[in-house]
Amino acid sequence: MATHTATLAKTGVQISSTRRIVMGVIFLALAAVIWFYFGQGMNPELVTTFGLNSAGSSIMLPDWVFNTLNTLNLLAGVSAALGAFQLARGFGKSTNLVLGLVVAFFLFAFLSWAAAGASLNLAGLLRTTLQRAVPITLGALSGILCERAGVVNIAIEGMMLAGAMVSALVASLFNNWVGLLAGIGIGAVLALIHGVLSIKYKADQIVSGTVINIFSTGMTSFISAKFLQKYQELNNPAIFAPIEIPLLSKIPFIGPILFTHNLFMYGMFILLFVLQFALFYTRWGLRMRSVGEHPKAADTLGINVIRTRYMAVTLGGMMAGFAGAYFTLGSVGRFDEVMTAGRGFIGLAAMIFGNWNPFGAFGAGLLFGFADMLASRLAILGVRIPSEFLLMAPYIATMIVLAGVVGRSQAPAADGKPYDKE
Repeated sequence: MATHTATLAKTGVQISSTRRIVMGVIFLALAAVIWFYFGQGMNPELVTTFGLNSAGSSIMLPDWVFNTLNTLNLLAGVSAALGAFQLARGFGKSTNLVLGLVVAFFLFAFLSWAAAGASLNLAGLLRTTLQRAVPITLGALSGILCERAGVVNIAIEGMMLAGAMVSALVASLFNNWVGLLAGIGIGAVLALIHGVLSIKYKADQIVSGTVINIFSTGMTSFISAKFLQKYQELNNPAIFAPIEIPLLSKIPFIGPILFTHNLFMYGMFILLFVLQFALFYTRWGLRMRSVGEHPKAADTLGINVIRTRYMAVTLGGMMAGFAGAYFTLGSVGRFDEVMTAGRGFIGLAAMIFGNWNPFGAFGAGLLFGFADMLASRLAILGVRIPSEFLLMAPYIATMIVLAGVVGRSQAPAADGKPYDKE
């Protein structure tokens, strides 16, 4: 027994040491890219200009102008110092926080290099990043609701796609609010189908989710080609208008970025705080988490495991339907085939990155939203990177996260395991 314990302890140290070295190498690699790729050959006289005013700003701030090469050297030096310390001593539990800081340095260096000798509207960039993060974050919250109760739901993509189409169709026939409710409703219906297959009949949850994704893709594409493209009046919903929050929207720089959006943005923030509080500070959340961690123990204590899982999956489907409605009623104003473009899957990656925590998932959503925004913004600046690589940015970021760069995430113990009541 003592030998076994020592072996486990030794294994834990080995893993910790390996992670410390790997993270140190990553920090140094990012510093090297900043120093050699961005900095070498840079004209020392070039400056970067960041605009700090979004459309609708009431108080105009002066542009932020700085020497590009000096900034790149500073960011490379600080990142290298953090990498050297990580290799020598390590940051312990703060490693992921430092990783986020170094990645932020890298992204700032990249933007500074891309806008060298030109101007980039930083406020507009942050606003667009936040908007692109909305469906990803909502998709991640949908996954958290399902998987905290022990049900894997990779059908979020299909639920979002169905929600986008149904909300556009119904909103074109009636109005936006009815369309929004219809989008949420179709998400709930598909979630119930997934729930019946995976909870009642104990089908493989990955297969069940895949079936729903295939069904949604085929059905929405058929309806779009057969009806929506032929009868344009069925695919012409109005977009929810932006709502300016009094006083807050007038705050320089921050106001237009955070407080001049439509209901989907505010809904995301409300759901984010509500879910965080409900999961970790209420009896309801404790019961749901117990079902996802140890359903047999929860059942012993009188918690209805089956009902709790159905409720969680249904709420997750409604969240996915709301996310899908964002595409048609909050962004584009029409439905196009496969318009979600994998955002549901990226939302699942954000959920894993955030360690099944709502605020962690939101942070990951911002990262993926930023990667999603790069292609359109940097093409305008004429950055010397092929457009194909820029278009791949959000998916590359997803693969890097899923490859475990941020460390091993801890899923709920009973995630994906059917429950047999004795």
